[in-house]
Amino acid sequence: MAIDVTALRSHFPSLDSGLAFFDGPGGTQTPRPVADAVAATLTGPLSNRGTVSPSELNAERAVAGFRAACADLLNVPADGIVHGRSATQLTYDFARHLAKDWSAGDEIVLSRLDHDANVRPWAQAAERAGVTVRWIEIDPETTELDLGSYERALTSRTRLVAVTAASNVLGTKPPLRRIADRAHEAGALVYVDGVHYAAHDLVDVPALGADLFVCSPYKFLGPHCGVLAAAPELLGTLRPDKLLPSPDTVPERFEFGTLPYEILAGVSAAVDFLAAMDPGTGTGRRERLTHALAALHEHERSLRARLQEGLSALGDAVTLHSKAADRTPTLLMSLQGRDAREAQAHLAERGVVAPAGSFYAYEPFTALKLENPALRVGLAPYNTAEEVDRFLDGLAGFL
Repeated sequence: MAIDVTALRSHFPSLDSGLAFFDGPGGTQTPRPVADAVAATLTGPLSNRGTVSPSELNAERAVAGFRAACADLLNVPADGIVHGRSATQLTYDFARHLAKDWSAGDEIVLSRLDHDANVRPWAQAAERAGVTVRWIEIDPETTELDLGSYERALTSRTRLVAVTAASNVLGTKPPLRRIADRAHEAGALVYVDGVHYAAHDLVDVPALGADLFVCSPYKFLGPHCGVLAAAPELLGTLRPDKLLPSPDTVPERFEFGTLPYEILAGVSAAVDFLAAMDPGTGTGRRERLTHALAALHEHERSLRARLQEGLSALGDAVTLHSKAADRTPTLLMSLQGRDAREAQAHLAERGVVAPAGSFYAYEPFTALKLENPALRVGLAPYNTAEEVDRFLDGLAGFL
């Protein structure tokens, strides 16, 4: 079980630039088959969805293919897949949908570990509805969630728990099933931000205990959009505001306006590309994804070990904030006495892309008392050991 990284890299035109990309948590590079699928769909023939002309049928096939591919990726029924412009947009939409049933005195639970896209939509909806917000805190020593604070936050009035499956800055993967089980015991729904998680792990939405799960294909080699997955039965209980003539079926009732058929085709191609990285002997796409993502996990684990060993050799000059026992191959670090933005510029001059900032992780930065931008290094399927060494050499030269 191993990914042929040289063969995989040959499908990424952007890698011909010679740049080493460590900005995967913000968006991965795009393989040619994804771009080809977008172009082929966009240049048609293509019309609005229908069942008469070839161009209408092409649109229908793009939508059906997208739902089937995401269903295989996330292990939910195809009619439980909702397209959105982004994960942020989907979360704002579903915060409005769900908050229709909230009332003063109700409560929701949010996490200090989360990207602001899984915090502010809920906090703002709660404020409008007169709903109390309670918090799951971060243990600053381990950068893991403090589950004691979670137990204290849950009450009989809890309506929703919103939590990440993996931190986009620290990489921390909280014990999601444990969190979900306790939420369900309290009678609450669980909304999971899986944007960072889906780029590194095989997703099984039911096994995670998520009622609603959102991710972004551009974080796993696809085009820019968002995907929400849920049981169709749950989606059927939600009544969004919509145009009167627009479909009221699930999941179409949540998709406003004409869908971007070319983007949907690109997502399908990205899922197929993932499944082909190291498919094993599986015949179905879900089986191939299972094998390929296990191989990806091993590839990224090996590179992360090399990266961390190299950072340790730099001593006190680097403070590594990513400490959780279970985490993705994403590392957040501060540089003793140096500005991380200057390090970003220094590395960029040497063909290494490693961004500095706070990455919309307002709550984690506040909880960890990180007042300045930090350097984030994230691994992706196309990264190599040689690129890790280039990053380490460049950082050592800056320090």
